[in-house]
Amino acid sequence: MKQNLALFDLDNTLLSGDSDYNWSLFLIKQGLLDAKTHHARNEQFYLDYKNGNLDIYKFLEFQLKPLSEHTLDDLNRLHAQYMDSVIRPMMSRKAQDLVDQHKAQGDLCLVITATNSFVTRPIALAYGIEHLIGTDPEMLNGRYTGGVAGVPSFQAGKVTRLNQWLAERGQQLTDFAVSYFYSDSHNDLALMKLVTNPVAVDADATLTVYAAQHAWPHISLRDA
Repeated sequence: MKQNLALFDLDNTLLSGDSDYNWSLFLIKQGLLDAKTHHARNEQFYLDYKNGNLDIYKFLEFQLKPLSEHTLDDLNRLHAQYMDSVIRPMMSRKAQDLVDQHKAQGDLCLVITATNSFVTRPIALAYGIEHLIGTDPEMLNGRYTGGVAGVPSFQAGKVTRLNQWLAERGQQLTDFAVSYFYSDSHNDLALMKLVTNPVAVDADATLTVYAAQHAWPHISLRDA
C-alpha cells in the first residue's frame, strides 16, 4: 500500500503569523538590532513577499547576517526565548490537530518553508514533525557565515528542494498515492500545482481567487 505525503507551509499556515518577520522584531526588542534601520527594511521585504516580487537573495543577505554575529550557543538561547514568548502563542490547536490527523494515518509529514532552517526547525519539531525543508544558512567552523547554502526554499525553489529531498530518500512525488500541500501564499503555487491535493489555508487574496477557480479546498487553521 502506497504511503501518502503531507506537506505543510509554516508561516501564516501552521502558524498564525510569520516566524521570519517576527524573528527580526524579537531581535530588535532584545536590543540586538538597530530598530530604526532594521525595522524599515524588514517591513519592506515582508511587503515584497506578500506582493510576490521579493528578491530572495537580497532578503537572505539581510535576514541571515544577524546569525553570523552571535555564537550558536547564544543563538540557541535566544531562540528558546523566542519560542516561548512569540511562537507558541502562534501555534493553533486546529493546526496541531491537522498534523496529528496526518500522522495517525501514517502519512509522511514535512514542513517546507522559505524561512531559514535555524528559525524553523524547532517550530516543526514542536508540532511533532521530524522532517523540514527550509532555506539553509551556510555554516563554517561551527558558526553561521551570513550566507545561504544551496537553493533557497522559495517559490519554484520549493519544488527543486522537495525533489532533491525525495531523491535522497530514493523517492519521487509520484511514488505517493496522495500528496497534500497546505499553504496560505500564492508564492507556493508552483508546488501546489504539482500535488494531488492542494489546500489553501487562510489564504492571501491571489491564492484565494486561484483556489476558487480550480475548486481547491480553502480552510482555516485559526482557533476561534
